[in-house]
Amino acid sequence: MEITKRLFGYVKNKPVIAFQLKNDHGIKMTCLNYGCVISELIVPDKDGKFENIVLGFDHIEDYIKYSPYFGAVVGRVAGRIKDAEFELNGKVYKLSKNENGNQLHGGDHGFHHVIWNASTIEREDAVGAEFSYSSADGEEGYPGNLEIQVTYLLTNNQELLITYRGKTDKKTIVNVTNHSYFNLSGNLKRDVKEHTLQLDSDQFLELDKELLPTGKKLNVDGTVFDFRHGRKIRDGIESRHPQNVLVGNGYDHPFLLKGDKNPIILQDQESGRILEVETDQPAVVLYTSNSLTDDFSIRGRRSKKYLGVCLETQGVPDAIHHPEFPSVVLNPGEEYTARTKYAFRV
Repeated sequence: MEITKRLFGYVKNKPVIAFQLKNDHGIKMTCLNYGCVISELIVPDKDGKFENIVLGFDHIEDYIKYSPYFGAVVGRVAGRIKDAEFELNGKVYKLSKNENGNQLHGGDHGFHHVIWNASTIEREDAVGAEFSYSSADGEEGYPGNLEIQVTYLLTNNQELLITYRGKTDKKTIVNVTNHSYFNLSGNLKRDVKEHTLQLDSDQFLELDKELLPTGKKLNVDGTVFDFRHGRKIRDGIESRHPQNVLVGNGYDHPFLLKGDKNPIILQDQESGRILEVETDQPAVVLYTSNSLTDDFSIRGRRSKKYLGVCLETQGVPDAIHHPEFPSVVLNPGEEYTARTKYAFRV
């Protein structure tokens, strides 16, 4: 097990540090104290060839100028909040607006643009990085001083464990996720249309024209949203289902998880790589990079639609406006916790 760090660049004269975690089997992960970004994740294919399976950049300037949340932790609240406001204890809190009058992923100055405090973890069977940040009362409009920690732990079991913890001194809302874009072909050799996804979910949430949940849960039976026995990402891209068309031909939808231990399985047959995801969260947002533009490059490869798959494990988006959804309210004296495990198989 090995962990090294190097200077990655500067943001507003603050150093951005890259931490490289390496296990005894050659898997390597690079993460930054800027946005807790996972910039590289290098794993073997069926022939033992090690390649990168996430979208990211080699220079901090590209993250600032181009990144659509590549590899970042987003919050305080992932997803969209309708009208960028919500009510708690009879008080309306107005948030910063950064998408069509709504707030997306915590606002323009959310966790993805923060320089986090960082420390390293070294164990006999794992290495990791722990990031912490103090989000001040009123930041991006949210109430309460929130102390948040994110831990990345790479193990010798070929697993990446992500743990989130948070405490507040005032009633607030919290729903944090990692926004990595996965492409199991390795080094972006192909897009993800031929990737197969298996997801044990009976229901997904209907979205309105602003991509906000309407509150209606739709059954997956007989649709391209039925991943229970596995299906290719291409199915949703080519589908004329109104919900696929709405989000730009593909997926950008919350799926409700059953709470059991059946993993989410993403697979690329040609490389043989398999990603298994387990979480204690009630939902996963499946996003197939339908909105990626082609005006920048990713490590020499021109960006384009369908170059990555996001599996954003989290609470249900816009839950604060839907009391029927699991609550994302955090009270003083409570601890926000969330865990997701990524296992790399062939």
